Amino acid sequence: MAAKINTDKIYVQPLGLVRGPIHCDRVFKNLTGGNIYFAAVRIISRTKQGLEEKIVSIVDLDNFFKKKSTTVAEKIKTILNNIESPRGALMLNNGSVIGWKKPVIQGVLNVTPDSFSDGGQYSDIELARPHAHEMISAGADIIDIGGETTKPGAQSVSIKSEKDRVLPVIKNLATLNFPLSIDSRNAEVMNDAIQNGAHIINDISALGHDLKSIGVVKKEDVPIILMHAQGAPEIMQNNPQYSHILLDIYDYLESRIKMCIDAGIDKNKIIADPGIGFGKTVDHNLEILNGLSIFHGLGVPLLVGTSRKSFIGKITGEKVAENRVSGSIAAMLLCLEQGVQIVRVHDVEQATQAISVWNAAQKV
Repeated sequence: MAAKINTDKIYVQPLGLVRGPIHCDRVFKNLTGGNIYFAAVRIISRTKQGLEEKIVSIVDLDNFFKKKSTTVAEKIKTILNNIESPRGALMLNNGSVIGWKKPVIQGVLNVTPDSFSDGGQYSDIELARPHAHEMISAGADIIDIGGETTKPGAQSVSIKSEKDRVLPVIKNLATLNFPLSIDSRNAEVMNDAIQNGAHIINDISALGHDLKSIGVVKKEDVPIILMHAQGAPEIMQNNPQYSHILLDIYDYLESRIKMCIDAGIDKNKIIADPGIGFGKTVDHNLEILNGLSIFHGLGVPLLVGTSRKSFIGKITGEKVAENRVSGSIAAMLLCLEQGVQIVRVHDVEQATQAISVWNAAQKV
């Protein structure tokens, strides 16, 4: 007998993911219009009494729907439509188009003196520009420029200091006419970065830190990356707690996406990031990595950054961030296997090489 699925809140997680092309719609469904397919779904209902789950194969899905109320069936079908629908290409204001036929690499360019991984290495323009060129030559599709470290325990910096760090670099790199994102949670920094040549906003607070930031996104009509973080950087690693890590993050991102759409922001310009390492324990991060496919139900492209993060160090015992490249690549490939469209990395050359092998293996 089928388990009862309540109507309070329903989630759908694709399972049995394989790479295609596969021409058997009866057995598999396609994931977001890409080259990954799924053979089953985990249907989760969250109620006041707890969680109820049922795994249903694609073959049995129609029979499953017949046993459910119209309301429940339609909710599940709506989420499935989000999961299957091809994601629209990202249109940038410099005329660039970022598509999803291959994994997109976002290369990290920190111009901060105290970043967890490369603080101070690229803090002036004479160092930042050559490094950006290296990442572009190595295969980066986007350069992500940040002027405020948001590592655990980090203190905020003044807006003036943040602008003094990022704007000269953005102005200089804008001459390349290459996709640039500004990693900031402050509206004034976002606005000035866009005015000086950035094309994408990447906000770890999902537009929650600065109430004016959503107005900047709407006015400038640029793509926005909404990331989940539990708490501000100063306190986010102080014993983070969740009722259910995947569902709590899903609910948060869903609410932030809705907020943007309600404000008039084009859904095709929204990207979601579950925020690995931001207010999460090692076990939380691993649970997210294992369950990333659930976030396709949000109906937008996904970005994940695992590069050099402390959870890799805690698993491997490697205390030096720059020496966590192998662990970072392993985590990145887990993301790609679950259909994540954008990976944020420090080590672009190594990431590109790994993706090349991953892509080649698919064609055998």
